[in-house]
This record gives sequence, C-alpha cells and structure tokens, in this order.
Amino acid sequence: MICFYRTLGSAPVTARSRAFSQAAKNIKAGVNAAKDAKAPGKFASFTKEHPFAFQLIVATVKTSAADLVVQTVAEGKQLSEVDWRRNGIFVVFGFVYLGGFQYWLMVTQYRRWFPTMDTFAKMSLIDKFKYPAGMLDAAKMVLFDVIVHLPMMYFPTYYMVKESVGGSSWNPVDWAHDGITKYSKNMKEDLTAMIQLWGPSDCVQFILPVHIRMPFRHIVSFFWTAYVSFTRGQIKAAEDAGTN
Repeated sequence: MICFYRTLGSAPVTARSRAFSQAAKNIKAGVNAAKDAKAPGKFASFTKEHPFAFQLIVATVKTSAADLVVQTVAEGKQLSEVDWRRNGIFVVFGFVYLGGFQYWLMVTQYRRWFPTMDTFAKMSLIDKFKYPAGMLDAAKMVLFDVIVHLPMMYFPTYYMVKESVGGSSWNPVDWAHDGITKYSKNMKEDLTAMIQLWGPSDCVQFILPVHIRMPFRHIVSFFWTAYVSFTRGQIKAAEDAGTN
C-alpha cells in the first residue's frame, strides 16, 4: 500500500519533469532559430563595421576563383593541370592592389577629394538626383577611374606584378620594362574592354552606400579578372606555340 501511494505521488513529479524537459528543449530550439534568423543581420553589421576587412576578403577570394574558373571551364584543364603560378599572380594582385590600394584610393582618398561623397551616398536615389553637387562629384569619380586610375595605375601595376611572379628575371627594373612593353602591345584591346565594362559599372558604384561600393566593384571585377586571365593566358599560349 505504501509503495502504491509512493508511486502515485511520484507520477506527477515525473510528468512535470518531462514537461520541464520538453519546455527546455523547445526554448533551446527557439534560441537557436533566433540566432539563425539574426545571422543575416550580423553579416550586414559586419560589412558596415569592418568594410575594409570584408572587401579585402572578397577581393582576394574572387580573384583567385575567377582565374580558376577560366582555367578549368574555359580552357578545359583538370585541377591537376591548373597553372598555380598564374593563379598566384591573381591572388597577390587581388589582395594587394584590388583589396588594399583600391580601397585606399576609392574610399580614403575619394573622401578627401570629393567632400560630398558620404552625404550623397546616404541619400535615397530620388534625393541624389536633387543634389547637383553630389552628382557632380560622382561624375568626377567615374572620370578619374576610367581616365586616370585604370589606364595609368591599374594596368601598369597588373603587368608589372605579372612579370614579377611569372617572369624569368628577379630584377624589378626588368619587371617594369617587360610589363610596360606588354601593356603597350595590348593597350588598345585592354582599354576598349575597360571602358565598355567599367564606364557603366562606375556609374552604379559611385551612387551606392560607401560600405557596399568596393564589394560591388569586386563582384563586377570577377568577370573582368576572368576576361584578363583568359585573354592573357590565351596570348601566352599562342606565344609559346609560336616558339615551338
């Protein structure tokens, strides 16, 4: 009889324990779901709070990925046949120039040269068209990029970096000489493609919020890097074939 009463008394306790246990599991699941729901918000916060680091990662990864896509898809190579030296050119270039120098130029320096940049970037699209000073500065940014930066800084640097990684000489003077020589040979083709892509792209880039501008540029640059990698790789292949 005593055992019977003890059993009856313990039943509600067991039920309550199970209920509390189930409730705890439900709460834990809810917390995890909330964390997952906040993940996009955390990602967006990271891009705003650490714009340089985020775009640097994007620039480096996408530049390597673009060349790998060209080598494995366009050129039909197996992974074991990938030209890692050529890919290394783009990794170095993506990290140092695209992610590092371009951020300094298009964010740090542009902010000094074009004082309306931050105010203009925060406006709605309609308000941007009502702000002539901001529109004028945005137009100046586009012109500086396609007239000064890309032809006079980007391409010479790209060709010199290419020679430093893939050339036969260890002399920086040779890197500069050989790089500029190759750039001069390809200038017409390169600058034509540059204006066709970066002219319209810059018109979009320089009206975006500042923290989005460089990631946007790197996404567009994925296709540009693939183009440069493909054309320069094809030229090298043709040159090699001609020497055999």
